[in-house]
Parts: sequence; structure tokens; C-alpha cells
Amino acid sequence: MSQVPLSNRLDRPVDDAVDHVLGPSNAEITLVEYGSYACPHCRAANERIAEVREQFGDRLKYVFRHRPLTNSEIAERAAELVEYTEDPEHFWDAHIKLMTRSPSLTEDDLRAVATDLGLAYFDADHTEEVAHRARLRVESDIQSARASGVMYTPTFFINGRRYDGPWDESSFSDAMLGSMGHRVRSAALDFASWAPSTGLLLLLASVVAVLAINSAMGPGFTAFWEKYLGLSLGDAGFNMSLLHWVNDGLLTIFFLVVGLEIKREFTVGHLASWRSAALPIAGAVGGMAAPALLYLLVIPSGPWMHGWGVPMATDTAFAVALIVMMGSRVPIELRIFLTAAAIVDDIGSIIVVAIFYSGALHIWYLAAAVAVVATLALLNRWAVYQTTPYILLGIVLWACVHEGGLHATLAGVVLALFIPTRPPPNLRALVTQANTIITAEAMRGGEALRLGPSTPALRALDAIHDRLESPADRMLRQVAPRSSYAVLPLFALANAGVLVSMDVLGGHSQLMLAIVLGLVVGKPLGMVGAAALAVWLGIAVKPAEYSWRQLCGAGALAGIGFTMSLFIAGQAFPVAADFAAAKIAVFTASVCAAIIGVAILWTSSAGEVEDTAATSAEPTSATIT
Repeated sequence: MSQVPLSNRLDRPVDDAVDHVLGPSNAEITLVEYGSYACPHCRAANERIAEVREQFGDRLKYVFRHRPLTNSEIAERAAELVEYTEDPEHFWDAHIKLMTRSPSLTEDDLRAVATDLGLAYFDADHTEEVAHRARLRVESDIQSARASGVMYTPTFFINGRRYDGPWDESSFSDAMLGSMGHRVRSAALDFASWAPSTGLLLLLASVVAVLAINSAMGPGFTAFWEKYLGLSLGDAGFNMSLLHWVNDGLLTIFFLVVGLEIKREFTVGHLASWRSAALPIAGAVGGMAAPALLYLLVIPSGPWMHGWGVPMATDTAFAVALIVMMGSRVPIELRIFLTAAAIVDDIGSIIVVAIFYSGALHIWYLAAAVAVVATLALLNRWAVYQTTPYILLGIVLWACVHEGGLHATLAGVVLALFIPTRPPPNLRALVTQANTIITAEAMRGGEALRLGPSTPALRALDAIHDRLESPADRMLRQVAPRSSYAVLPLFALANAGVLVSMDVLGGHSQLMLAIVLGLVVGKPLGMVGAAALAVWLGIAVKPAEYSWRQLCGAGALAGIGFTMSLFIAGQAFPVAADFAAAKIAVFTASVCAAIIGVAILWTSSAGEVEDTAATSAEPTSATIT
């Protein structure tokens, strides 16, 4: 459900014959800068580049690429001007002259540099061929910057990887030299920026759990999750097994992230307007109803009927990971549809868990939970933007919900709804304030008995940093990676282990068939059928960027029901043998759904999308957002 991050890798490899290069071609360190001659930060960083080159000598190769400031004519003209040079020596002369003109770049600066170096940029008789070559070169660098995820200037790449750390001497040197700390951090960021990484971790944890439970260490593995952990004070105490701490405690973090993403999608995301939300909402509702109905049609009367919620859920991590791995074969609009539908699917799953998969209710604890929610609402209304009070109240809410008989993880969703948002900040005012503070502190940096920035300055910078994001956005950014890379793999490790034996399979064929049919058949049938009905009734509009066949492929991928399906199965089937059979069915169905979905999308051709676009009615295409 998280957005795919921008690339942090250099789009175009360094070519000594094409790029502007200083240093030996075989240098062990390559530093690429995307900069602009009109950018004051690039001009300031130019001194740092000189220091770095002196420090590393022949170990460093420095490359400069153009990324003129947007909407700045002088920046574009300066970039084109240096491309009028005929050899590297004259280029670097022009580069240094433009970077060292102060305080800001002007038309007179361009004329002075052109005159000093004899460049024909301002000559009326300069050839159009040279001008065309210069424009193409600058545009090529701009496209490379865009593909490399460059958002501002200067942006540096060290050995092909974007450097987002501080520019102070020690940090820059650590990155250049590839210290252990920097390498570990870079590897972690690279893995996190790879879209399928979450699904891969879930798969790995599941495989480890299955192998462990079916090996000689199986009894010990099961006994480990059954160990109790808790707090006690005199006669009072609170204890749960490790399995319950994972399913009722840690999984609350996952539900908190789901709640925050739901909140974002309904405020500024793909579900913020009815026009963009209608199709995924219709598809999600159909994708929940059809599997449940199909399950109930197959299952006879008895305790298994309570498991109708198992085939309803979609595991977004696996589904979106597979779509991303197929690259350009799958339009971005289809990924948006599946992500938005998964958000609605999560809402449905949360409601189902709250109503149908909770225990006996205890009114006094629930009354206390209502009081906590009222307090959260007051904090939100009073514009309390510090997250600490919300987190503390969230812990109290979790305890009240748990003791009240509802599933404790629902506290995460409720908490997310009250984490406050804020109007967008005035970035210009904040940047001006930060620059003023930093400039004032820098001027006093050489004073005696002064070791660093003053405490008031640090507090002011902290306040500026806090204002850049709303509390809800900040919490989502900080908590979502922990949910994806710690909570969900632990959940899979604790719950995915199933003993594969004929004893488990025997007598559960009907239960397993119902779950498999619900996920593999019911999901795509309900999702595509409901979407088609919504389009036919004029309630929703299908974007022309993807075909109905590709929508069927996305519907098939929605049948990957891993995390939430296992979670609901754990609530629906208290008998261990039933739960084990349900897990095998969920695994089987998810694998089948993944294979079918990938096969449909992989074999879909671009021509199908073009035909769809060509045959779309004019009123329909006009309403696409």
C-alpha cells in the first residue's frame, strides 16, 4: 500500500567520452553532481568539491551534469553557454568562472565569461548546429536527472548511488570511503526502495516457518511461540503467549499503518473524490462479497461456516510487488486501481473482524475505551500536534479494547483516525527562517568557548522540522517501514508454520476447497464483475490505459490473501487441525492466484490497451482523472 519511492540510482552510467569528467578514468570513487549555475547552494558546494578533490586526489573522479533550476531562464542559458566550449579544458574554465561569480548569476556574468573564453554564444553569426548540440546536451542531462530521482540541486551520486546524507567533512568522507556504517545503511535503503522487498520478506518468513515446523525442531518451534510473557505486580498481572503478543500486540502496529493509509487515501489520495474512487470501491466490494458467498455455498452447516471471512482479504504487499516486478507491462493506472481497492478491502476486513470475530464483550472496559476515544477526539479538536499523548492514550485504548472483548488490533485503526493532520506548511517562510538561524549560528561558530549551535537555535530548527509534516504523515513515514520489515515478517514466522501431513489434509477437503475457490475464483469474478456493472450503470469510469483483460489479471492477483486471511483464519478456527488446513488452503490459493494473475498480465499486449482507448466513448474518456 505504500508508494513506490523514487530511484536512488544513477540513471546513465558515467561515460568519460561524453560526460564532463575531472580525474582518472580508473578512479575507485566516482562523484557525480547534478547542479545549476544559478543555484546558490551549488555555488557554495563548489568549494566543498575542491576540498574533496584535494583530499582524495587520483582516487576520485568528479563528474558534473546539468540540472538547471526550473523556471529560470538564466540557469538554462548558463548551462547552454558552457556547452559552446570545444574541449574539456575550456569547459572547466567556464564552469569555475560561472560557479564563482557572486553574489548571484546575471546576464552580465554570462557575457563576461563568453568574452573571456571567446565563446560564440552571443555572436549573431554562431552556427545553429552548435546551438542545437548545446541544447541537446543540456536536455539529455535534465532527463538523466529526472530518471535518477533528482529533486533539488545540488544532488550527489557516489559510485552510482544517490547521497542523501549531510555535507559536512566527516559524513561526506565516510560515504566516499564506504565505511561499514555507511555501507550497511545504504544496503538497507536499497533493499527498502526495492518495491517487492516486503513481499519477499513475507515469503521468506513463511518458508522458514513451514520448514521449521516440518523439521526435527518442529516441537521446539511450536513450544517457543506458546511461552508466556507479561507483567506482574503482586497478585495482579497481565500475561500472554508470544503468539498472542504478536497477533494481538505487534499486529496493532500494522493496523495503525492501515488506518493511517486509509485516512490519507480518503483525504488526499486516490479515494478523495468520487470520480476516482468509484471503480476501486465497486471492485473491492464485489471482491469481498463474491468469495464469502462462494465459501458459504460450498461449506455445509456447522462450525466451518464461521470462516467465510477468510477468502475476503487481499494481501497488498504480494499483489503490488508482482505488478511492480512486471514493470512497463502493467500500466501505473492499474497499480493505482489495485492499491485503492486494497484500501477499501482493508476497511471491509476491519469491519468484519470487529463485528464477527471478537469475543464476549465486557461493557465496563468498552466504556473506558469510549472515554479514551473521546479524549483522543478532544486532543485532535484542540490541535494538539505532539504525538506522545496520542501514543500513550493508544496504549491505554489497546488494553481497554483487549479486555473489553473486541480484537485488540482494532485500537490501532481507531488511534490512526485521530492522529491529527495539518494544513500544508508555508515552505518559503520556513526555509527563510531556517536559513536565517543557520546563517546567524555559522557567523558565531568561531567564538571562544562555543562548541556548537545554541540550544534556542536547535529548538527553533526542531520546530521547523516538525512543521514540515503533519503528525499523521510523519507517523506513517516512521511506522510503515517497521510494520513492513519487522511486524509482518514476525507475524508470518509465528503463524505460517503448518505441519504438512495426511492427518491435516484428511477430513478437511471441503474447507480447503471453499477457501481456494473463494480466493482463486471468487475474488477476480467479484472484483471484475462489480467493476463492469459499475461502468455499465454509469457510476464509474474505467481508464483507457488498461484493458478489461488486464483488469482480470489484477483481480486474479487480488486473490493473494496471505496476511489478513491467516489473521482471520486464526480467529475463525479455534481447532488446531482446522486452522492448519485453512493455512494450507490460503497458501495454495495464493500461489495459484499469483500464477494466474501474472500469466494474464504477462500475456496482455499493448495493442489491447490501445484498442480499448480507441473504442472508449468520448464522454467516458473526458471524465478520466
